[in-house]
Amino acid sequence: MSQAVESILANYAGENPGVVGNLRRMLNHGRLAGTGKMVILPVDQGFEHGPARSFQPNPAGYDPRYHAELAVESGCNAYAAPLGFIEAIAAEYAGKIPLILKVNNSDSLASPAAPCSALTSAVEDALRLGCSAIGYTIYPGSKDRNRMYQDLRDLIREARKVGLPTIVWSYARGDISKDGETAIDVIAYAAHIACQLGAHIVKVKPPSEMIEQSAAKKNYESIDVSTLEARVRHVVESAFNGKRIVIFSGGPAKGKDAVLEEIAAIAKGGGSGSIVGRNAFQRPKDEAIQLLHEIQDLFAKA
Repeated sequence: MSQAVESILANYAGENPGVVGNLRRMLNHGRLAGTGKMVILPVDQGFEHGPARSFQPNPAGYDPRYHAELAVESGCNAYAAPLGFIEAIAAEYAGKIPLILKVNNSDSLASPAAPCSALTSAVEDALRLGCSAIGYTIYPGSKDRNRMYQDLRDLIREARKVGLPTIVWSYARGDISKDGETAIDVIAYAAHIACQLGAHIVKVKPPSEMIEQSAAKKNYESIDVSTLEARVRHVVESAFNGKRIVIFSGGPAKGKDAVLEEIAAIAKGGGSGSIVGRNAFQRPKDEAIQLLHEIQDLFAKA
């Protein structure tokens, strides 16, 4: 038993054994096993942005098997994807690496009146495919946010009954400025909302120094937001004072040095890990594995 992992799981003492067991499974898998940190490979970008935009930089990525193989060979804690990709690899990879079924998704072919992802799979699919968790995206700030919150409530209840934890992608979007989507007050709020809705693991974007809400500016006068490390620390504090696992997205593709600089700040700020997609799978496999190892090493040393 890892003391670091068991200390984290003590914050989930009210959960049923299945949920705790699957959290333990993810925290004890891969190169970061036992550290209390997580690096997850997510590949929902083909659905969200289109196959050419997502996979043409490294055409091996058109094959669903490539991503599961990359997640295993790089020692990730888990692999997350929509239904089709998981169905394509589950027979071979279920049990080799924790799988996370992303149960809602949206495409970029049209601009909706309000951001809202469609339910594209179900808890029953996650069980059938041997998954260790489900993932769901909410858009705080969207006019359709209340419908997403209600759907998430029902999904968490159903998943909990069968012992599956829920990872919530909490991305503020809608009646918020584009820059405001990553403002520190908005990211902290989005993380807190996900926790209040029952998320076991929260995924948010790295926050900027900007403050979006005029009503929050006075409160932030006494909060250090001058560095990414400090901002991450505040986001973690907003997630029940660090009693929930908070991981940060890797964002758009960028240079290796920029990726590692951002990860180092997240790790120093107390982030529980990263979910790194395009910055990994759009690179040649050997480069992707090397990058993921360096990311994992930064979290291991934090």
